[in-house]
Amino acid sequence: MATTNSATAAARAAKKGEAKRALPSLAMSISVPLTLTMVIILIFGSGHKYRAMAKPFWFPPLWLVHLASLGSSLIMGLAAWLVWADGGFHAQSDALPLYIGQVSLSIVWYPLVLVIGSGWLGFVVCLVNFGTLLACYLRFKRVNPFSKDLVKVNLVWTVFILVQYQLEANPKTIVFKIVSNYQLNCELTIIMMGRL
Repeated sequence: MATTNSATAAARAAKKGEAKRALPSLAMSISVPLTLTMVIILIFGSGHKYRAMAKPFWFPPLWLVHLASLGSSLIMGLAAWLVWADGGFHAQSDALPLYIGQVSLSIVWYPLVLVIGSGWLGFVVCLVNFGTLLACYLRFKRVNPFSKDLVKVNLVWTVFILVQYQLEANPKTIVFKIVSNYQLNCELTIIMMGRL
């Protein structure tokens, strides 16, 4: 009985020690990308060009772009920590470079779009960022299922930004394609229903 109690106490002490080591690494993995994003927002976030450009109603206000970028950094930091805590950066050797690339592309996007106002270059960076996020998603899901779910949030935000760029560049073309595809699908459905 005494050995069972001492074994349980030793297991509790070991878990407590692991938790104490995990908290500083969690704080670091979240605070570094969050701080970098915050510094970029403070330096380049005034967005005079973004405010001055004629935007359709579906473009988010600047404060929402800032908030979403901070949230994206926080979520990716947490996802990366979950992968690291499960030993994923050792098992998936390209997961860490992909994560660093994604954070870097997110940081580079800000001055390109909000300060310089380069829409096409911002679109290319956002497209590459999407590819990097997708690669992170594929690597992270092998290690920690919850981290892949966190990356999905960033994928949705990046797709939203990509659609914005496309709609800004070719609004009539995109809308026409959507309407044409819808009409084609309806016509095909009617034809198929007539044959049944």
